[in-house]
Amino acid sequence: MSSTEQRHQLRLQSIGWALLAGGTALALGLVLGLEPGLRAGGCGFFYGLLAFHLQRVDPDDGHLQAGLVGAVCGIRSLALPLDLPELVSGHWVEAALALLQTALKAWWPLWWPLLGAALLLQAGQRLLPALKP
Repeated sequence: MSSTEQRHQLRLQSIGWALLAGGTALALGLVLGLEPGLRAGGCGFFYGLLAFHLQRVDPDDGHLQAGLVGAVCGIRSLALPLDLPELVSGHWVEAALALLQTALKAWWPLWWPLLGAALLLQAGQRLLPALKP
């Protein structure tokens, strides 16, 4: 296979990963509505591109792959307003639990489409060796 053909093949695989992750995140996000679905699909698309190139650089580093999922979820969460509970003196445990509950209620619906896309890509790599770069 020539260098040009190999580069073309890698481009197609990169776009395929992006479309697979974006489509999965879109489908999972549409449960929440059109706008959240489109946002999840866009984040999933970019996650797929990044995941493909990360896999090419260091395919055996699971920490980098998990970090990428966390980073994309964190970026997705940045636009979310968070109502912080008031910290009453002496009741910091209750305030921390209220903050955790608020965060999970607000962030979990944003994260699960991206986590689903990441799991699908990981499963695809293990089940279909042709998906690997």
